[in-house]
Amino acid sequence: MTEWGEPDLRGIWPIGHLTGVPLQRPPEFGDRRFLTDEELAARQQQYTGIQGAYKDEIDTNKMGMGHWVEWGEANRLTSLIVDPPDGELPALTAEGERRSALMRSGWMTIPFDHWTDFDNWDRCITRGLPASMLPAYYNNGVEILQSPGYVVILNEMIHEARVIPLDGRPPLGAAIKQWVGDSRGHWEGDTLVVETTNFTDRTSIAGLHSDKLKLTERFTRIDPEMIDYRITVEDPE
Repeated sequence: MTEWGEPDLRGIWPIGHLTGVPLQRPPEFGDRRFLTDEELAARQQQYTGIQGAYKDEIDTNKMGMGHWVEWGEANRLTSLIVDPPDGELPALTAEGERRSALMRSGWMTIPFDHWTDFDNWDRCITRGLPASMLPAYYNNGVEILQSPGYVVILNEMIHEARVIPLDGRPPLGAAIKQWVGDSRGHWEGDTLVVETTNFTDRTSIAGLHSDKLKLTERFTRIDPEMIDYRITVEDPE
């Protein structure tokens, strides 16, 4: 517990060990959340090859992605998504399909003729939410700080800080939109519950989201070196 009597989540919680676990579950795993021993060994072999890129670049005196990418540790997770049970994103609505067709990003093979051809991560504005809480290819540090009445989540990527009040204040008015939304937190036993609304429609989760997005995060410290983190995504539009 903290000195003022709340569950203590403070610390630096890197998530780079999850890099390489797919967001969506490959169809061949079905509803299975964990790899078998044989599948885990195959993943470990794959990871070992990728992780060896750093040494290969040293040996060949040529720097490339091996010096840039932080690759994770082999583990049994078949996907980051656990609900729906098949580990896949639900189908897009008709509006979602329309917006998806308009997306631009430096990760896509398109001509770059205007700043709008680059997404917000390309431009180092934000990865958005919940993307900033998921593993990326690098900068996977997540730090949690606490003081009476507040929790702050500081991301290494783009150095974003989410300041989350815990005092029961109402959310911002619906007309006020923010890159990573407006968060309010409360404690349910040992679990910090954070609800976030008031998003713009200019950031994305696995493609896109609208300004109707609502996120519910749950942080539970389950041992000295581990936090159980769950996030529920709702976007009717």
